[in-house]
Amino acid sequence: MAKKILLGVVAVIVLLVLAGFLMPGQVHVERSVVVSAPPAAVFPHLCDFEASQKWSPWATRDEDLQNDYTGTPCTVGHKNTWKSEHPQVGNGSQAITAIEKDEMVATALDFGENGTADAQFTLVPEGEGTKVTWGFDMNAGMNPIARWMGLFMDGWIGPDYEKGLANLKAQVEKG
Repeated sequence: MAKKILLGVVAVIVLLVLAGFLMPGQVHVERSVVVSAPPAAVFPHLCDFEASQKWSPWATRDEDLQNDYTGTPCTVGHKNTWKSEHPQVGNGSQAITAIEKDEMVATALDFGENGTADAQFTLVPEGEGTKVTWGFDMNAGMNPIARWMGLFMDGWIGPDYEKGLANLKAQVEKG
């Protein structure tokens, strides 16, 4: 009886691993908000990591969060390295990889042993305001566990992106 149970458990694990290889390897999460301000008023809040701490959904989760900023804000190479004991913040770094003034900021994220990803902000004039879109892209590669996790990524970070964009909107609109 125990042998049948063990074989059943092994079979389920093998099936889950094999199914993981069938999952999408690319993960994309995206949220948007319209801010009642021109792109030039929004952009500085996105390209300066120290300024972004005022609206970041993760900055308030850990009062002991340690940030180290290097490079010149709003230029390629500007970087924030953070350390936190909080499990929803963790350790990592984010560096600007491409920038178009008042239009786009692209960054590379490094979460250490938890992997890497890319994020981007795009700004598009919309009426009297600016549509800000925050995107996240991750390549899970051939790792079946990462591919399974990719299925849940929108539910994990989507609400944080929504909160961050709401905070950004409030920050920019209050002046």
